[in-house]
Formats: sequence, structure tokens, C-alpha cells
Amino acid sequence: MSEALQVAVDIGGTFTDVVGRDASGRLRYFKIPTTRQDESLAVFDAIGRIRDEWGVDPKYIERFVHGTTVATNAVLERRGAKVGLITTQGFKDVLEIGRQMRHRMYDVILTSETPSFLIPGGLRKEVPERVAADGSIVTALDEEALMQRVAELVAQDVDALAICFLFSFANPQHEQRAKALISAAYPDLTLAVSHEVDPAFREYERTVVTGFDAYVKPVIDRYLSRLENGLEKSGVQAPFQVMQSRGGLMASKVARSRPVRLFLSGPAAGVIGAQIAGKAAGTEDLITVDIGGTSSDIALISKGKAMIRSEGLIDGYPVRVAMVDVNSIGAGGGSIAWIDGAGGLRVGPRSAGSEPGPACFGRGGEQPTVTDASIVLGYLNPDYFAGGSLKLYPEKSHEAIMEKIARPLGMTVEQAALGIHRIVNAQMAEGIRLVSIRQGLDPRKFTLMPLGGGGAVHIVPLAHELSISRVVVPRYPGVLSAAGLLAAPIEHESSLAFGKALDAGEIPAIRAVLDTLDAQCAELMRNEATQPHSSAVRYYADICYVGQAYSIEVPLLPDADDPCGLLLEEFLQAHARIYGYSTRTPARIVNLRAVHQAGGQDSIDSSAYQSTGEPPLRGQRSILVAGQDGPAQADIYRREAMPAGFEFQGPAIVEQADTTTLVEPGWQGRVDDNGNLILTR
Repeated sequence: MSEALQVAVDIGGTFTDVVGRDASGRLRYFKIPTTRQDESLAVFDAIGRIRDEWGVDPKYIERFVHGTTVATNAVLERRGAKVGLITTQGFKDVLEIGRQMRHRMYDVILTSETPSFLIPGGLRKEVPERVAADGSIVTALDEEALMQRVAELVAQDVDALAICFLFSFANPQHEQRAKALISAAYPDLTLAVSHEVDPAFREYERTVVTGFDAYVKPVIDRYLSRLENGLEKSGVQAPFQVMQSRGGLMASKVARSRPVRLFLSGPAAGVIGAQIAGKAAGTEDLITVDIGGTSSDIALISKGKAMIRSEGLIDGYPVRVAMVDVNSIGAGGGSIAWIDGAGGLRVGPRSAGSEPGPACFGRGGEQPTVTDASIVLGYLNPDYFAGGSLKLYPEKSHEAIMEKIARPLGMTVEQAALGIHRIVNAQMAEGIRLVSIRQGLDPRKFTLMPLGGGGAVHIVPLAHELSISRVVVPRYPGVLSAAGLLAAPIEHESSLAFGKALDAGEIPAIRAVLDTLDAQCAELMRNEATQPHSSAVRYYADICYVGQAYSIEVPLLPDADDPCGLLLEEFLQAHARIYGYSTRTPARIVNLRAVHQAGGQDSIDSSAYQSTGEPPLRGQRSILVAGQDGPAQADIYRREAMPAGFEFQGPAIVEQADTTTLVEPGWQGRVDDNGNLILTR
């Protein structure tokens, strides 16, 4: 077969999703287990299956896009590089001191809330130099001391260096000189320089994000190099692009130089796919719930736009990188149910992952998981899990839940399984409240959309918990993150500290900074293998009141008649929505940001929806749902056989290759013209 194909691969904790789109816009997909010991092996396995099962020679793959959790996992599993820090004399402990704030003040055993594991004290070195807040040089860089400190760190076998001098965002001269000297003396040493990574004020946050960049840079470089070489050997000649945390693609070459922007790569792609699927279903206000094997990622889309935040959290630590506002919790299909010391039932955050996986996988897993509970409750078809590619063993689910949960708590297996589901659903509902209410938005006014292999099983109980009356299940919910990769635009973002009053007199200075940011974004865009003909450009400003500690990002229209007046109005509205009040006191611009975007698509599958023509109803199965005294007989439907306009009533189970949808009593379903499944209460 010589048909051109675009391919997206999204690696999750349990499954790796592979989606292909041909020249007609038709999608094909499959799921394979993630190879946890080396995630790139699953990618190469996918290329082999594309050749053998789809009949597509790898040389006809014209585009290859990838969503990865490698950067996040390197932090969570503490397997990043050994990093040394070079900083201004007197400031080596900024990373450990942090903000002197504790979020858990009443724990009996206090643990550090700063990421000191990134760079232990013995690997933090000081150098005489000083730049003032206005950018003027107070103390010249002591180059001899610099190279002596670097030599000491190299002797300690560091893999990477983070360079973070005081006020380098106002004047990067010392950091630039340090980088040049170190690169000349140690060309193989990985460097992360703060004015390149995060040119903004706040020393702690800037040190943290520079440290994270250095920590994951060698890991990402090795991983992407291995992928590039493996794809080339497999015959793939297509441009290789990677999803970044803000929701846009960038070339693998750029990703290796900006690895800290790869956190939440996969969840960001899922939000892109959900935006497109939501518009196709006629709704632009969505809360997405991406439930995989290891975690649940919850995001909010308002008026067709994903919420973006300028600082994210990775493993509880602040990482000042623009990210899709995703709240990740340790609750997925592989989350392990356990009994705590007080005899209470708990679920997660530990996960069985894909190796050994839930007990029902039959791979040696002995711990009961959420997926095992779904089997016991009758929600999943053991012979049609992941499209039948993975056979499940229900008896192992019953054994695990009985031994570990039901018998110790003195209840039946079914009661224990229902308890597991109710707990994990309550955890997810709380995560949804955090994402929506934190932004000053009422979740009851939104539509829920499930993503991931496990999302559709939990989505109706979640809607009931949150008093949400409408759910949209897109055509490909289980692989929507991978499909979102194919639809995502190329995007590059650059920012600089500004630190001046929000005043019309600063417009010339604002324009000068925006010109600099445009030049930086244009240079990044030139690194893309597929050169876009034109880019859409958007500008943003981080604004706060004078004396206020934290800022809010608002859109900036520099060509408007009164750009500063518009900025102020946008800021006041956002402040009132988030904090409940606003006041017309003096404000200031903290940072300026430019975002250049090219390409992207407004559809995931452009082929017209058609059912198989077979009877949708395949039989009935006994299930257990919360609030019912006994088992309910649920109708079993095949999703691909349901024609547009088809309607049905719950209780029901809708099965498809990439997920299973539970429809509880009191809910009804309808298939719209685009093949979306609309569930209403």
C-alpha cells in the first residue's frame, strides 16, 4: 500500500495509543501495552503493526507526532540527571528555602515542600557576581572562581549544570558569559541557563524551573535521540514533532533544547482533541476527564478555549511553564484499592500500571484495582477489552477483591467493588470542582466529556455526583489524546520580564519587547521541518495590582486604539471572576508573552459518520450501580453499529474498541449526525 499516512503515538502509563489518518481524513487506531522499561520500544512496535496490519510501508508515513510522559516520569520516579547549580554568591540555598509556606501545616511528620532533590546542597556552588534589579552591574563576574566551581562539580560527576544568577532576566550578560566559558571548556556538559529557560522575576521559581530543565534535559535528549534513530532505521522519513504542555507541537530538535516544556504533553493533546470534538457536538463549555490506567487528568474548556495557566505543578512542586490547566490525580483504571491503618477503604495513588497491571490482566498482578472492580460490577466485557486485543480474567478480579478488600471488611465482593468505584468517583469529582470553582466557574453549567480508556465508564456517575445533566462521548474517546496530536498546531511561545506600570506612556517600551519576542518565536519556527507559510500571532501580559504578589495572564492587543485600557478591563474582569472582587487601583505589567501558531485542524476525522448497519443491540448483562437495591439488567450496544439519530434508555452499556460507556438508570442516549454519543439526564 502506498497511501500517505499521518501517525500519532501517545504513551500512557498502561497503554500506548496509536492513531493514523489517511489522505481522505479517515482515522484508524489501536492500543498496545506500554513498555515501562523503555517506552520507545512501544513506538517501534507500533511502526511494525502499522506495516503488518494496516499494510502501510513506513516510508509513506508523511508525519509523525508524539505525546510523551518521559519528562514527568523522570521527576515522579526520581531518575533525572545529576545536576549542579552555579548561582550568585549568597543565594545557593534559594532552592531549599523556597517561599517559607507550608500547605500541610498539621502533619505529624513534616516533609520538604521544595524540590531540593533536584540539586542537593553539596552540588550547589556560589560565584562572586551581582546584577542589580534595574540590570546594572554591581559586581563583575569572577571568571576564575566560576571555572573553579565548575571544575569541582565536574569532579563530582554531574551530568548537567543549571546557571541561575540574580536578576539575570534584567541583564543576562553574566549568564551568557558563563555559558560561553563552560561550553568551551566542557562541550559535552548539558547546560540550562535561567534567562533562556524562564526570563522572569522571583528567584525561587526561576531557580526551580531551571533546575527541572537541567534535571530532565539529558533524559529527554537520550529518549528523543533513541526515537529519532529508531524511526530512521524503521524507514520513517517524516518530520518528528512532540507535543508541549501549552498544547502546541514543536520539532524534536526544539524539544531537546526546551525539555521543561514537555510536562503534561499527553494531557495537553487530549484537551486539543476535546476542543474539536466539543465544537462538533455543538458545545464549547466542557470539562474533560481523561482517565487512563495510572491517573485522571481533568481540564476545563470555556467558550471553546482551554484554560492555560502560567505556572503548573509537577509532583506538587511549582514549575513556571505555560501549561494547559490540568488537574492530575492518582486515580485511574490501574489504581490499587487498599485498606489503611484505621480500617478504611482507600483507592490510589499507587497504580498497577501495565506491568503487572490489574489482577484481571493475568500477568501476575495480585492487588485489586479500579478495573477489577469494573469487571465485578459487570461494566466491562472480558472478551472485548481494548477491542479484544487483551483478554481479561474475571475470576482473578473476584479473588483479588475478596482477599484484599471484601473479607477484611466483612462485606461481599460486589459491595467492595461498588465501594471502590464510589471512592474513586468522589476523588475525581473533587478534582473537577478544583479545576472549575478555582476559576470562579460553576461546573453545573458545563458538559462533561470523557477521554482515555476508562473515562466513559465513570463519566455518568461523575455527572450525577456534580449535578451535571449533559455528557458528550466523542467518537474516539479512548484515543482522543493521540487524535488531538494530529489536529494540534505548531506553536512557539516566548516571554520576557517587563516590570513597569500599566500606563499608556509605556506603549513604546511594550512594542519594543514584543518585537524581540516575535524575533525569538520566528527563530524557533524556522527550526520546524515543515515550514509554515504564515503564523497567527497572539500576545499576552501578566498583570497584577501594585504591591500584589501574583499576576493574571490576559490577552494583549497592541494594535488597538487603547491597548492599555483594554488590558486593564480584561484584568479587572479576570480578577473579579477568580478572586470575587476587583478595584481600579494602579496595576503593573509583570511579564509580556508572544505566542506564534501555525497549522492545526478543526476536525479529527473528516470522513462522514456511518454505522456498520448491524443491529446495535447485542444482548443484556446484569450490572450493579450505586443507589440501586439489587442488580439491574443493562442493554449491551455496539457503538459502531448505532446509526445517527439512534436513541436508547439506561441502564445500558455501550461497547467500542477503545472504551466502554456506562449509562445508568435515569439517563438516555442519542447519537448525533457526527457520531457523538449525547447522554442526558
